[in-house]
Amino acid sequence: MNTTPTPMQGNDLRWPAEWEPQDAVWISWPHRDDLWQGGLEELLSRYTDLAAAICDETELRINAAQSLHPGIRARLAARGLTRFCLYDHPTNDVWCRDHGPIFTQRRDGTMQVADWSFNAWGGKFPPWNQDNAIPTRTAASLRLPRLSSQMILEGGAIEGNGEGLLLTTEAVLLNPNRNPGQTKADIEAELHRMLGTTSVFWLGSGIEGDDTDGHIDDMVRFVNPEAVVSIVEPDPHSPHYRNLAENNERLQDLRTPGGHRVEIIPLPMPNPITAKDWRLEQLPASYANFLICNHSVIVPIFMQDKEDDKALGILRECFPGRKVVGIDARRLVIEGGAIHCITQQQPSPQPREA
Repeated sequence: MNTTPTPMQGNDLRWPAEWEPQDAVWISWPHRDDLWQGGLEELLSRYTDLAAAICDETELRINAAQSLHPGIRARLAARGLTRFCLYDHPTNDVWCRDHGPIFTQRRDGTMQVADWSFNAWGGKFPPWNQDNAIPTRTAASLRLPRLSSQMILEGGAIEGNGEGLLLTTEAVLLNPNRNPGQTKADIEAELHRMLGTTSVFWLGSGIEGDDTDGHIDDMVRFVNPEAVVSIVEPDPHSPHYRNLAENNERLQDLRTPGGHRVEIIPLPMPNPITAKDWRLEQLPASYANFLICNHSVIVPIFMQDKEDDKALGILRECFPGRKVVGIDARRLVIEGGAIHCITQQQPSPQPREA
């Protein structure tokens, strides 16, 4: 007998902020030799580092085809890790933030899965059929209600403060390769229906080299309900300069749904990272692509001592009481992403205020 509750929507939902308590963090395990410029083994080492950092804070839940499970289990066990669970959820690629479920909180405090449609960032990287099925599989595995949408959306395209405010970019959600014919009003209405948000603030374009067309999680991240870190680029000759300057100008008008001004904390870029003979000459490296994981903040670093230390120091000031740790993301950014892109947090059920 099916005992899964009926999905809720709109005002009966809340999208928790990333700093709220988490039951787990999800990742999708790497398995393709045709990616990463031949560096799959190095990437697996970085994934093991990430797994260790997550397991210190919460349970790690892994999407992977059943045939991969013995190898994953052996690799993590060799690192002494036990706080993980493997799910027979085959994937096409690793970007769990984008193809994985977004968890929302129902009025009774229990969790629900938001299941958007996924088309690999506007049809750029087929196939994506298995990735698109991950939210459905996750909801079934966890026996959670699932609210589905025909709208194309990736998790890295939206950022929320847990109190109804959502940030996104025109370059992604208004792109004809996602939802042709849909207006801002159409998209905002669907975001509110699926997530229970009440206000959407739009930025323009993203950083150079971003395969996603401009995800928000490479640029602007909430660090508390009324403050964000925002990537800045002071060099007018940088390919990032114009887009980031325009976005930071727009952010001056950012307010919470209650009308409070949102504090804007500048976060620098790393030195440029390039790749020879690759589809991305300018790699989209960004310190904003961090994961908040219970009592830690896991930050991509690029083995640039001065720049890494400066960014980590700013984030330590933003997250007092949390451990801020860096993980080498140079191999990840070869394919266009970093720590936030490959993870998806599952919030803990919490009582809702009446």
